[in-house]
Amino acid sequence: MKIVLKRLDQDYHLQAVNETGATVESDGAPDIGGHNKGLRPMQMVLAALGSCSAIDVIYMLRKLRQQLDDIQVIVTAEREKDKTPSLFTDIHVHYLLSGPVQEKKAERAVNLSMEKLCSVKKLLEPTAKITWSWEVRESG
Repeated sequence: MKIVLKRLDQDYHLQAVNETGATVESDGAPDIGGHNKGLRPMQMVLAALGSCSAIDVIYMLRKLRQQLDDIQVIVTAEREKDKTPSLFTDIHVHYLLSGPVQEKKAERAVNLSMEKLCSVKKLLEPTAKITWSWEVRESG
C-alpha cells in the first residue's frame, strides 16, 4: 500500500493519491493559515472509521441477503482538551440504514463490524471509548 502526498498551495492544502489514482484533499485549520480546502487530518481519521465500517456493513448485509437501499454513517467525536497531540477520547458511530432490512440482521452486521472487523476501529481503541448505534428506516 502506498500514498503520495502533494502540496497544492503555499500553505497547508495537500492532495493524497493512492496507487490507482484516487485522491483526497486535506488542509490545515484557518487559525494556522489553512483555507478549509479539504478535511483536516483528524477528520480524515473519523472518515476512515466511518467508511471502513460502512464497507463491512454493506458487505455483511449483502451476505445476509438484505436489500440495503442506502446507508449513512454519522461519526461524532471528542478530543483531549489543551493537549498536543490531542487524541480522540470518545467516538460515537451512528448508522442510518434505509430499505427493507431486518432489524436483527442490521444489528448483527453493525456489531460484527465494530466488534471484530473494522481495522480503523482497532487502531483507535487504545485511546478512545467507541460506541455505536443504528436504525433502520424505510426507503423514500
